[in-house]
Amino acid sequence: MRSRFRSDRRLTVRMGITLFLLGLLYVGFVAALVAVLKSWVLVVVIVAAVLGAQYWFSDRIALFAMRGRAVERDEYPELHGVVDRLAAMADMPKPVVAVSEMEMPNAFATGRNPDHAVVCVTTGLLRRLEPAELEGVLAHELSHVAHKDVAVITVASFLGVLAGLIVRFAFYSQLFGGRRDQNTMAVLAVVMGVSAAVYALSFLLIRALSRYRELAADRAAALLTGRPSALAAALTKVTGDIARIPTKDLRTAQAFNAFYFTPAFGSEPGISRFFATHPSLEQRLDQLGRISAELGEATAPGAPGKG
Repeated sequence: MRSRFRSDRRLTVRMGITLFLLGLLYVGFVAALVAVLKSWVLVVVIVAAVLGAQYWFSDRIALFAMRGRAVERDEYPELHGVVDRLAAMADMPKPVVAVSEMEMPNAFATGRNPDHAVVCVTTGLLRRLEPAELEGVLAHELSHVAHKDVAVITVASFLGVLAGLIVRFAFYSQLFGGRRDQNTMAVLAVVMGVSAAVYALSFLLIRALSRYRELAADRAAALLTGRPSALAAALTKVTGDIARIPTKDLRTAQAFNAFYFTPAFGSEPGISRFFATHPSLEQRLDQLGRISAELGEATAPGAPGKG
């Protein structure tokens, strides 16, 4: 089913190229595993198990990890009202609405498809944002749901996860496996080397893919609501508030940056921006400024939203 969220052709091309490169990498990885392990059945079973676990349980794992819980309409009527309105505007099924009892202002979406999706906001976000700003953030998250971003990132990243697991297994196997013959050690070394290379390359490609998808979600949300300035105001406010949270209090949250509306960094990263899950605040605001000009919006991006 197609929603009314509009896409961006240039971003789609970038994402397609990145996914193509990931596909080539993974084909080579699987071929190397089959050649080394000499059992394609074993490789297929391992790959299917890891992908299945990520795909089917991503929503439950994310909610549990980030202390989120599904909430009913009588608990959060205004939040449900915004999600109802946006889902109707986008012509998509309404996701489960959840709230996380966290002071850090943020939001995330998860679920393998629009029929099995969850949109979660933190209590810190609800306390800080104006209604129009909250609408912009939720439209961003619903765009992720409509475009199946969680499923795309899951499929894109599962072999990277598998490669990381193999590296760990090979390392500990060498460390605690006792005496082994020379051939076994050589096989373990090859598997460990190939897996480490795949993990490193997939890490960079998936981060690039994630940044493109965040920009695409910003654009789709701004066009759906018609208020890019409100989304820009929310971005500025949330990023500024997160920057004031002590770094030690952000460490746990940083493990889930790929899910969040904006990453849990105490300050703008330097060279690490090349490894970031999200584009910089400046990139996101620049794009929203261009969209505001396209729409002829009166309110400047970064200022409080209308309504």
